Amino acid sequence: MSELNPAAIFIALVVLAFSLSFHEMAHAWTAYRLGDPTAYQQGRVSMNPAVHVDPIGTILFPLISMIASAAGGSLPLIGWAKPVPFVVRNLSRPRRDVILIALAGPASNILLAALVAVAIRVALAGNWIPVDESGQPGAVWEFLRTALGTNLGLAVFNLVPVPPLDGGKVLSNLLPLRSGLVFDEMAGKYGFIILYALMLTGVLSYVMRPSINFLAFLLLSW
Repeated sequence: MSELNPAAIFIALVVLAFSLSFHEMAHAWTAYRLGDPTAYQQGRVSMNPAVHVDPIGTILFPLISMIASAAGGSLPLIGWAKPVPFVVRNLSRPRRDVILIALAGPASNILLAALVAVAIRVALAGNWIPVDESGQPGAVWEFLRTALGTNLGLAVFNLVPVPPLDGGKVLSNLLPLRSGLVFDEMAGKYGFIILYALMLTGVLSYVMRPSINFLAFLLLSW
């Protein structure tokens, strides 16, 4: 059992709020570019966390996951923000455009992770990461490490093909129309139950971790 570190918790929550805001802004901006102004009119094309943060998904659930990890659990540091609304009838090619809107969120987190990876490589090459009195890396390294892991985690998590995640929207619109409608109906009834079961049993962490590690290796070794 590891000790909870208030500074690390603060950094993790700040990074998560920023990353989720960028993720949701990407959804909103893509929807706007594809012809639907709904999210734009609600002020969601913004990096202001106040318009995106969900008290449960952005604060409470991540805190629970950090406490569980400190107690020896395997719950990954993931969360969610308020979903970005869009009106399908405003889109010129609805099925394709819904897929693009859904993929914009994970893509934005991959972009942030790539930028952080560049910063890590530059900092390590220049020996610019400060250490504390005991020789351990301090807040700068904690911020970079957390930012990389959080954004890769959000990207992989949201690509899991389980509604209401982005991957569920992608799968629904890749299926034949009739199958997609059945999938959406089942998702509305059981999506959250399946998602919570995957998270709380540790299956989600087991499935996500290899992909996160592989993406981190690619970004840090190119």
